[in-house]
Amino acid sequence: MRMWAVLLLSLLAGTGSGATDDSLALRLDSIFDRLADAESPGMAVLVRKDGRTVFERGYGAAELRGFRKIDSRTNFRLASFTKQFTAMSIMLLAHDGKLRYDQPITEIFPEFPAYGRAITIRHLLTHTGGLADYEDLMGSKWTPLRQIRDDEVLQLLEEQSAPKFAAGAKWSYSNSGYVMLGLIVAKVSGMPFWEFLHARIFAPLGMNQTIAFIKGTNVVIHRAYGHSKEPGGFVETDQSPTSATLGDGGVYSNLEDLAKWDAALSAHTLLSGKEFQAALTPVKLNDGAQPSWPAEAGDDNLNPGKPVSYGFGWFLDPYKERARMWHSGSTVGFRTIIDRFTNEKLTVIILCNRADLDATALGLKVADVFAR
Repeated sequence: MRMWAVLLLSLLAGTGSGATDDSLALRLDSIFDRLADAESPGMAVLVRKDGRTVFERGYGAAELRGFRKIDSRTNFRLASFTKQFTAMSIMLLAHDGKLRYDQPITEIFPEFPAYGRAITIRHLLTHTGGLADYEDLMGSKWTPLRQIRDDEVLQLLEEQSAPKFAAGAKWSYSNSGYVMLGLIVAKVSGMPFWEFLHARIFAPLGMNQTIAFIKGTNVVIHRAYGHSKEPGGFVETDQSPTSATLGDGGVYSNLEDLAKWDAALSAHTLLSGKEFQAALTPVKLNDGAQPSWPAEAGDDNLNPGKPVSYGFGWFLDPYKERARMWHSGSTVGFRTIIDRFTNEKLTVIILCNRADLDATALGLKVADVFAR
């Protein structure tokens, strides 16, 4: 038994299962301890209950060159976990009176094709805008060494003459929409998106190790590198042709900083509870219906054909009738998840630097430990 885990979990008052603090620590540790060793990539795990960190642990190595251990300060690429920061940026600008959720994107980018007149910022936030998937438009021009940038995504979208579907008519997870939102933040605020994130979110919350990474501009300290498991062992797969875009997945962070983010969400540090409610309001389609995932299977289609509940940068689907706001992230070599069970004051964050682990399933295993 790891005594530090016992001491941390002794802070926890009751779990509804009757388990002692010692057995609870063992149950949490047993979910992860066999998944990684000192010479394999692994994960960082954070559990917060009632506003306090009750379990925090790194498993495995951040990289396989020197086998540097993963700990609470190891920075992982968050992938689509990033979208909640992009949405918060938009909400802060709405708070400032600098944009409106129902503002057409053509008011911000007048050169955008006519079909953009029907697409609003709200549509982009809720994945109902109908923009083409930029990944499907890229072709072979971009590579892990020549990565597509946000302005090039915009150019690809401006070359289209029509959307995939009319704005608000359907729901389809859209990395294109969140790249656009990052560009909107930059244009409306007058500063690069990565600088806005730092100035309005990361610095005020003391998230001093969290950045939107731009190669040649800033540096990820204590960096975890992504890996994939192949028959001969793990191979570093840290970058893809789409790893340089920002609004849809470009943030790197760690457990230490994300604990501060979780605390700020609970305390409504950046926005009042009333203002933040828009992020927690499930989108409805134009006809008032609840949206569903597209019927066709795809990389970003987690539940083909099934109903989906999404606000601004957060999935809102419950888990076993337990209210939940959550978001996962998946990109080459990384898998991430944040689950916030707000009624239970329970948050689970898992950051993996290997593609063979299902961070979402692991997070729900942790949530099951705390089920009442």
